[in-house]
Amino acid sequence: VAMLRGMAVRILMPCRSLGQSVHPFGLTFIGRIVVTLVLISDWVFLTRFCFLTDFGHLDFRFRYPKSRCCQNILLYFDDSSQWPAVYKRPEKNCYQKEAVLRPENNQVINLTTHYTWSGCVVRTHTNVLSCVGGRSFRSVRERWWYIALSKCGGDGLQLEYEMKLTNGQSFWTQHFSADEFGILETDITFLVIFSMVFLLSCYFAYNLKGRQLLHTTYKMFMTAAGVEVLSLLFHCVYWGLYARDGVGNGSLKILGKLLFSVSFLVFLLMLILLGKGFTVTRARISHSGSVKLSIYMTVYTITYVILFIYEAEFFDPGEVLYAYDSPAGYGLMGLQLLAYVWFCYAVLVSLKHYPEKQPFYVPFFTTYTLWFFAVPVMALIANFGIPRWAREKIVNGIQLGIHLYAHIVFLIITRPSAANKNFPYHVRTSQIGILLSSPKGGEGAESFPHHAYGNSSFLGDSQPNFTELFSIQSVSMFNHAPLVKLRGN
Repeated sequence: VAMLRGMAVRILMPCRSLGQSVHPFGLTFIGRIVVTLVLISDWVFLTRFCFLTDFGHLDFRFRYPKSRCCQNILLYFDDSSQWPAVYKRPEKNCYQKEAVLRPENNQVINLTTHYTWSGCVVRTHTNVLSCVGGRSFRSVRERWWYIALSKCGGDGLQLEYEMKLTNGQSFWTQHFSADEFGILETDITFLVIFSMVFLLSCYFAYNLKGRQLLHTTYKMFMTAAGVEVLSLLFHCVYWGLYARDGVGNGSLKILGKLLFSVSFLVFLLMLILLGKGFTVTRARISHSGSVKLSIYMTVYTITYVILFIYEAEFFDPGEVLYAYDSPAGYGLMGLQLLAYVWFCYAVLVSLKHYPEKQPFYVPFFTTYTLWFFAVPVMALIANFGIPRWAREKIVNGIQLGIHLYAHIVFLIITRPSAANKNFPYHVRTSQIGILLSSPKGGEGAESFPHHAYGNSSFLGDSQPNFTELFSIQSVSMFNHAPLVKLRGN
């Protein structure tokens, strides 16, 4: 039986990694907590924080009725003999959980007037024990510290507590858990870079539009880049507010994560479409292909939603977990690998029918093979290869780096330049409708005429060639690039 009363929560610093911690009884908190806790249990986990080696500090204020004396604040660290030895160990009772602590390290704060360092006094007019004090944390490396409350052999727990955990006094560190150091600076850096990528894509799009080569797939790339910029902007605002007052706005972070996922999904869909030749070798995807894509993207989106819900509702705040360390996370990795198999098959089929497109598809396939494997490999490394006290900041940088790599590569291979032999598009947007509505129609109308390189549109273009706007280049046995004139009504 658990009950929370007087839940006036003012938060001034983080107590979590990889998302907010969730109070074991349903209250989400991020920092300084003012909560009245009433429990029948004799031992309960309160919060966790990753402290620096020399600058970690805990300020506390505890209040509880003198009649419920005496309660203890327990400070565990992440050594295998400490927190892992007691948390989620139902075979151990309260006394055994206290026994792993080292009193000489001041890991037990006895909330009584007999223990000088607890700062406890009795408020005679209310008969309440009020304890105000602090603790400094020093260790050989950054460590996770876990704070619990106990009253072994008693009649339950009752406590109003307020805690503030900090790392130094710098704007960039004070309210951040040590595993979050550098995230704000990293996000700001990538925001600037992605903004430049997006602006450059807009400039390229302007040039492509002037030549009627601004196809749907390039618009999808611009959408993915623009949404990525918005995602980073919301993350930067969240972390900036958080660094200032330790409170932040959780809604901004959730919105940033959602936009990050949308950007990823749009980019993934664009890659599969390009692999299938959409806007490069064909004007549209077949009906069966469209159905398969719709089903796949729906499943991928639902899995992402499940991952968000799982992370918010089922992640244990007493453990340092990574988003992909869950059934939904492993499902996403499986879907990513399935997308890669589909991508490989689509590219091979496109090359079989359009071998002259090798200058585009060979570097396209090679560079994005690395991208497809980067996400699951990063997830596995994060789960099993990165220390938990450094995981979030490292994963954040790697994840953003992977996204930046994908966007810059696409920007390079699709740049509208005469020197770009990889340029994929050779049919103008104004001609696609004519192809689809041609008298031959049917499936054959979906495919574009063969053309070796798409960059011919940029050769000697000092003056506009109006004749080219209404012609499609194709290959015959006698002439490699004759003009086939389209007659209108």
